[in-house]
Amino acid sequence: AMALVRIDHVPETVKLNIPLYVIVPDPASIDELPLRERKVLYLLHGLSDDASAWQRYTSIETLANAYGLVVVMPSAGRSFYCDLPNGQLYFTYLTEELPRYLEDLFNLAPRREDTLIAGNSMGGYGAFKAAFLRPELYGAAASFSGMLSLDFLKYFPEDPRLEEFRYLFGKLEDLPGSEHDPAVWLKKAATEKRDLPRLYMACARQEDLYPLNVIFKGNAGALGIEVEYHEEDGAHDWFFWDAQIRRFLAAVLGEPPAGT
Repeated sequence: AMALVRIDHVPETVKLNIPLYVIVPDPASIDELPLRERKVLYLLHGLSDDASAWQRYTSIETLANAYGLVVVMPSAGRSFYCDLPNGQLYFTYLTEELPRYLEDLFNLAPRREDTLIAGNSMGGYGAFKAAFLRPELYGAAASFSGMLSLDFLKYFPEDPRLEEFRYLFGKLEDLPGSEHDPAVWLKKAATEKRDLPRLYMACARQEDLYPLNVIFKGNAGALGIEVEYHEEDGAHDWFFWDAQIRRFLAAVLGEPPAGT
């Protein structure tokens, strides 16, 4: 059995009270396998959600129970998991402060190969950003319907969110070629021959972000970076993401035991 823990805390890096959800095994099952030896999945939400989204809209707790997996669901507002100019350092929170905090609190200290990161939409962008910029932290990473190419600037020139991106990233003309550009993550990884996590991406053919995922997959292939890629009919919604988290975990951890 699993316990769902909600923590409201003020990370030093974010300077704001934010909810954090963690699915952990009940104490009785911790006797079987201590928390330090458990696999851990960081699961990132999309643009208008918070830490509760995956818990509310998917079967993640059932899957966590089947695999004996610890699931960490942080909140990142509308930050794109970036360190923002206003001093709210969401990327540093995700990759540095949060793992330390969880070790202090729960004695979680997974090995790299036992640490997974995944997310939907903005969270897919965040998961791959973490995987490419801090590859030593994760054994596998997944993006479901992620915003994985800055070509959205061409595709959606009238998008009202572009104003918000100016606040997040500064001048939009400076965005391509910066650390926020997925094409740059790929080039850096290729030129520096980075030892990347296993990469998994999925996108539905009927959604706005589909062309951006096709572009990222093409760029990765051209640079010889291996990405397990899935596309199928579907929409930018929780039906699709619920199916994808199940598929990703099966790909990385094997099929769950029968009856789950």
